[in-house]
Amino acid sequence: MIGDMIAKVRKEKGMTKTELAEITGINIGHLTHIEKGERNPSHKALRNICKALDIPYQQLMYTYDKVLNEDQEKYGLVNHIAHNKVLAVDKLSSFIDCPTSTPSASLAIKVPDVAMEPSFKKGEYIFIEFNSPLVNKDIGIFSVNGEILIRKFFCKKGKFTLKAENKSFEDIAIAENDDFYIIGKVLS
Repeated sequence: MIGDMIAKVRKEKGMTKTELAEITGINIGHLTHIEKGERNPSHKALRNICKALDIPYQQLMYTYDKVLNEDQEKYGLVNHIAHNKVLAVDKLSSFIDCPTSTPSASLAIKVPDVAMEPSFKKGEYIFIEFNSPLVNKDIGIFSVNGEILIRKFFCKKGKFTLKAENKSFEDIAIAENDDFYIIGKVLS
């Protein structure tokens, strides 16, 4: 997945592979292998790539050992990973213990509403793994047109839908012009 992200951002920035290779000092053949997902960049190489692309290093680092399956690639899931955004937290309350069952957790947040009851109750902590690719029925945290939501993710025929478990909340069908980002996966 990290190679997909690098290629996506490079193309968005209007940079050729040759230009990126020259700026970073990475052999173009090696860069090609990285973008194809055949090799992972070293941490130093990733830092150089991020600097050359003018994006935060940590956001791509979260995708380092993630792999997209065929459906995720087909539906362009990589286009909805926020490579240049970070989650803004308005209030820090404390540290909490990270359960051994969620070793890849990046953050714990309190559930803000009853949309995901009965799975998650309002006010309880859930653990999030940033920039993790989602498959159908995974619960994730999303940004949809500036609103942060916790919902179940569905992808069918190239269309994304977010569903609450509490049926009093409407399904959200993601439109092509929506500002939609997958922040991360809720770990159970």
